[in-house]
Amino acid sequence: MSETMIAIEFHTQIKDGAIEIPAAYRDQLSGTVRIIILRTEHQKTSKIIERVLQHPIHDPTFTPLRRDDVYNREG
Repeated sequence: MSETMIAIEFHTQIKDGAIEIPAAYRDQLSGTVRIIILRTEHQKTSKIIERVLQHPIHDPTFTPLRRDDVYNREG
């Protein structure tokens, strides 16, 4: 007897260690199931770019590149 695996995806909250199956899927699920939990992890981002944009560093010796200088491949 071969087994066929199907995937059902939904978002829910875990409450007291229990995962609530949405009503739309309950009649499709019975018996033994395999559960894989994928948790979204929010990465801590640096605020350095935001700070520099809000408080730019002014350097009187800075000269922006000209268009020709940007594409110049020599030395």
